[in-house]
Amino acid sequence: MAGHSKFKNIMHRKGAQDKKRAKVFTKLIRELTVAAQSGGPDPDSNPRLRSAIATSKAQNLPKDTMERAIKKGSSGDDMTNYEQVRYEGYGPAGVAIVVEALTDNRNRTAPEIRSAFNKYNGNLGETNSVSFQFDHLGYITYPASVGSADQVLEHAIEAGAEDVESSEDTHEIYCQPEDLHAVSGDVTKHLGDPSSAKFTWKPQNLIAVDEKNAETLLKLIDALEDLDDVQDVYSNFDIADEILEKLN
Repeated sequence: MAGHSKFKNIMHRKGAQDKKRAKVFTKLIRELTVAAQSGGPDPDSNPRLRSAIATSKAQNLPKDTMERAIKKGSSGDDMTNYEQVRYEGYGPAGVAIVVEALTDNRNRTAPEIRSAFNKYNGNLGETNSVSFQFDHLGYITYPASVGSADQVLEHAIEAGAEDVESSEDTHEIYCQPEDLHAVSGDVTKHLGDPSSAKFTWKPQNLIAVDEKNAETLLKLIDALEDLDDVQDVYSNFDIADEILEKLN
């Protein structure tokens, strides 16, 4: 199994589900608040908010919770100044890792991320130290049940997407970052609301990881994702299914 989007499925089988769910909700609420703060409360004129709402719905965030987060961000009552920050580094076996965070205090976030890297045989690097190994793309996902691979591919290409990868579980649609909201809006007309619509870092090549390094690597990524300020973690690892089954 490769890194990137499939990594979420690994994590969902690990640890206490309630704790994970609470963490996911916290991150969704922060993104909704920041999106509304920066672009207003109307999703029709705020593409970032539209994407955040789609992702929140797919994760079953309660409607009233979404509405409160949007109101908090757009009302001006919340003066917290969040900024989007990217951290990059290497994990065990030389795996490249990109961490995206929303933080109101870099002096808190950076040491927490550095500590996680150090604890699990990683090394936090400078900005752009590993991102050249990834493509920054728009990323839209749907469950496999919305249609066949051919149907989704047809709608996606007509909407301006560049590529579609379909599996037993999901359809993953990729486009240029500047086209994300246009492609998402067009595809939604045919397939309904996506499971997610956001920007992603897609690895250009994958690095095979053996069992010894795989265990430490998964602990590192789990520790990073567990940090409140971290929104997403991307990596270029490739761990064989039999190793994953053994570790789980």
